[in-house]
Amino acid sequence: MPSPDAAPPANSLHEPAQFRMVLISSLAAGVGLLAGLVAYLLYRLIGLFTNAFFFHRLSADFTSARLNHLGPWVIVTPVIGGIVIGFMAKYGSSKIKGHGIPEAMEAVLTNRSRIQPRVAILKPISAAIAIGTGGPFGAEGPIIQTGGALGSLVGQIVHTTAAERKVLLACGAAAGMSATFNTPIAGVILAIELLLFEFKSRSFIPLVIASTLATAVHLQLLGGGPMFEVAAMDFGIPHALPFYLLLGGVCGLAAVAFSKALYWVEDQFEKLPIDELWWPAIGALGLGIIGYFVPRVLGVGYDTISDILNARLALGLVLVVMVAKAVALVVSLGSGTSGGLLAPMFMSSAALGGAFAMVLNRIFPSAHLSPGAFALVAMGAVFGAASRATFTFIIFAFEITRDYNAVLPLMLVSVLADGLAMLLMPHASIMTEKLARRGLRIHQDYETDILHHVRVEEVMDRTPPTIPASTTVGELAERIARRDPEVSRHQALLVVDGNGSLESIITRGDILRALDREPSGAATVQECGSSKLVVTYPDELLSEAVHKILRHNIGRLPVVDRRNPKQVVGYLGRPNIMAARLRRLEEEHIREPGWLAATPKTPS
Repeated sequence: MPSPDAAPPANSLHEPAQFRMVLISSLAAGVGLLAGLVAYLLYRLIGLFTNAFFFHRLSADFTSARLNHLGPWVIVTPVIGGIVIGFMAKYGSSKIKGHGIPEAMEAVLTNRSRIQPRVAILKPISAAIAIGTGGPFGAEGPIIQTGGALGSLVGQIVHTTAAERKVLLACGAAAGMSATFNTPIAGVILAIELLLFEFKSRSFIPLVIASTLATAVHLQLLGGGPMFEVAAMDFGIPHALPFYLLLGGVCGLAAVAFSKALYWVEDQFEKLPIDELWWPAIGALGLGIIGYFVPRVLGVGYDTISDILNARLALGLVLVVMVAKAVALVVSLGSGTSGGLLAPMFMSSAALGGAFAMVLNRIFPSAHLSPGAFALVAMGAVFGAASRATFTFIIFAFEITRDYNAVLPLMLVSVLADGLAMLLMPHASIMTEKLARRGLRIHQDYETDILHHVRVEEVMDRTPPTIPASTTVGELAERIARRDPEVSRHQALLVVDGNGSLESIITRGDILRALDREPSGAATVQECGSSKLVVTYPDELLSEAVHKILRHNIGRLPVVDRRNPKQVVGYLGRPNIMAARLRRLEEEHIREPGWLAATPKTPS
């Protein structure tokens, strides 16, 4: 056990925070550029596999798989990819399975933000194979995980703390999202909401740097337009607000349905009496059958999303796409293959919003609702509610349209959907359900620690337990034995001289050790206590005091006057710290009488 007076390691506590900030920001810049490049390569790799499997040509141009002319052979094509993914997962790394973000979250929570190098290689390749053979996935989840893996690897190569490595992992994830969709702000917020669970300068600055540079790479290699083509929309504010309220409830139910369906399918695959190596192939067979009848479910489907957002599809086809894409997604992803959730859920939820508006226009012809506007709002609301990253996808949808008129309906529908999803799934989301099943509970709410708001003087004991320096250990032990209230209720006592100046501190352990050495207890408490004191000050934040307690492995701190360190003004122990926590608990749960309750009743 470290000595209570042991100084903290110099490299972790005395290195200037500004230097670490510059270092991590510089590393984040490199991670952002690298993640942007990897996103571009993955984009091209998907195009390469799509052209090879569906059009039998050698080209890396991004092509929609729905335009193929394979006929019945389209059923077999996804199965080939499923077999390859099964072997890669079994003999390469099981971390390639799934849509990527939960795996990045798990690395943060359980492995101190360490991701294996093989994941950074196998994940994008497996995703490109899965999508290139018709998988109904997006590239964003895999590139988020791959970008996170790159950031983690940089943090493992360079000497960093676990917290700094977490920031670099989040920088890679944010950069991957930004480089995929050309949405730098949403990329930053996604990393904050799903990976960092903090909003501090030490993380925000590197995140913005990485996201900005990754987007710059996207602009240079893929052009400046958004991933989806979106024409000008009429959001119908304010006359359409009642319909948006109804849409919020529908989106919340859809978010819950997606989550429940995905994990139900996973459970069914778990019950299969065959090796899990073959599960992706079975899921791919189901996808192939669906894709034969509804080709628009094959591949990423960015072109179909654009068609829905621009209201180019008839109601019947929109409904077919909505159901078929959702079924194809949960069957394929539930089988344990590799691919992202965002694009397929965007397609199904956009189809949901578009169909919602079309149906209401038939019921209420005077409503004149824009199917494209409702599709866009639903696209952000469903995934935001399902992932508990509502703010991210409000911003994401806004960045896609770059139309400020989209903000009001996006905010309203998204928070209503999120609220309903929280009521129906209070302890998990589509991102955290898998982790919850492994025993990991993730607290996704943001609040400032009460210890950062309370000063020591607000909770300290103002009558510190002091004892004269001339008192013998035997006398003190006898007083403790007969439960003298002045000394028995504390685990440590402050030793003061005749003038009341602080000289040392003596703990119960010090007393026992002194009696072992000299059973008579003739030594004074001044001789047996510790004179190398760690102290705190009345105006110091409680968080700073707690940091001292943890850093020096001690249980209490003398509170002294800052101008006269020998003058004791208080005592800070664990009960005092818990009192601050109790204050926050009371603020959260104890109701105070309001004005109405205080109004006296008029006598009858």
